[in-house]
Amino acid sequence: MASTVHLRSRTSPLGAKSRCTAGAHSLTAVRGSMDGWSRLELWGELAQTCGLGTLHQGWEQLWRLLLLCGLCRLGFTLGRWSLLKHLVSAGAGLWALFLFFQAQALWVVLLCALSYLLLLLNQRSGNRGVLLSLLLLLFLLSGELHFVEPVSWNKIRGSQMVVAMKVISLAFDLDRGAVSHLPSLPQFLGYTLFVGSAVFGPWTPFTHYMSAVQGRPLSVGWAVACVVRLLRSLLCLLVSSCVAPYLFTVFVPLTGGALTDRWLRAYENAVSFHFSNYFVGHLSESSSMLSGAGSMQDKEPTHWDMVVVRPQQVEFPRSLVLVVTSWNVPMSQWLKTYVFKNAVRLGTFPAILVTYTASALLHGLSFHLGAVLLSLGFLTYTEHVLRKKLAAIFSACVLSRPCPSGCSHQHKTELWVLGLNLGFSFLTVLHLTYLGSFFDPGLSEEEAEEGYAAVHTLQRWSELHWTSHWIVLLSWGLARLL
Repeated sequence: MASTVHLRSRTSPLGAKSRCTAGAHSLTAVRGSMDGWSRLELWGELAQTCGLGTLHQGWEQLWRLLLLCGLCRLGFTLGRWSLLKHLVSAGAGLWALFLFFQAQALWVVLLCALSYLLLLLNQRSGNRGVLLSLLLLLFLLSGELHFVEPVSWNKIRGSQMVVAMKVISLAFDLDRGAVSHLPSLPQFLGYTLFVGSAVFGPWTPFTHYMSAVQGRPLSVGWAVACVVRLLRSLLCLLVSSCVAPYLFTVFVPLTGGALTDRWLRAYENAVSFHFSNYFVGHLSESSSMLSGAGSMQDKEPTHWDMVVVRPQQVEFPRSLVLVVTSWNVPMSQWLKTYVFKNAVRLGTFPAILVTYTASALLHGLSFHLGAVLLSLGFLTYTEHVLRKKLAAIFSACVLSRPCPSGCSHQHKTELWVLGLNLGFSFLTVLHLTYLGSFFDPGLSEEEAEEGYAAVHTLQRWSELHWTSHWIVLLSWGLARLL
């Protein structure tokens, strides 16, 4: 229950809601006249107008970043020249930031400089983690409210957030002794501006960065792992841009009444948003490993692996608890380690609210993200409590997480147990559809970059009759009765 979700709804460097939309608008006419097309012709038109354009635009913007990651990886193999390695990492990361954000990248550099200054000034303090958390959140919120216009800030928000997470985790690790001493300035800049995570993430602890700097030998396994993650990323980009928005009009034609059509449209929006997150997640896996991160040092020969997203756990979920841990694995680990464990002394439910609130603040002052994250906090908690009580009453394996093989429950694989778990899975899909209903791919890029207005979010949830919020109340009431 300590984990939470990192919703990547920020405007990515590749366009609104982390996906390319080249050629997609030309499909409007196709959707309106689809009765006159054969299914095969329609798919061919979709592939030409959306698929090829999306891949071309994506590759045009990504190849420079991937090249910088590869150069950084080569730099890490330069023997024992550790200072040069850190400078290569910082320089490549800074170059990547300017490629994607131009002059706005200076705000990321300013955050790095301010963070190191604060760490220097508080070397003898035992509460650097809490202090840095408060000051960096203040910096991010002040920049959003007063210093940068919203569209520009939304573009760099993701990179700012990753830097803030790195600095906060480093401060807590210094307090706990997990990192023995304050890194030098080149080490700090190499870590915070590491090119493998500077643009798309993910967060990685300082010790993992220092391991990457050691420069594991180049290998076929490393190259294959990077290419596989990149291909997964591009496939998710295609699904997000060219499949999900037309799921029930082109690929699986379904229709119904007004309410049914609203839910089908909401599901399309949610799936499109999900796959935009998978695109960014798999891309961050590829860029990080291409830069030298993600080696499993305890295995010989060296095994390369990095998990940022687990799409199968989200699209075919057992519970919301597993969804929020699978949406962004490093973010979930960060929140559990540095937020939940420090707040758990307040009690489980208050600690969960603190964790989701911290996640919402890191994402900025956005009504729709705050509403989603806080709703998820209540949904996951009530689901966890209700399933825990049902498991105890019926001695059945119906917990939010799968039971270990040797659990004490009497009923494990009976048909009614499977049916109950399937019912909770259906509820999870319904909640994800409801929460993601307002991530509308039909909005213009300018509207998406400025953020979804509160009225847009409330209108979409109102159209779905506030279903998930009513379910929260019913689940909480049932849990109390049990």
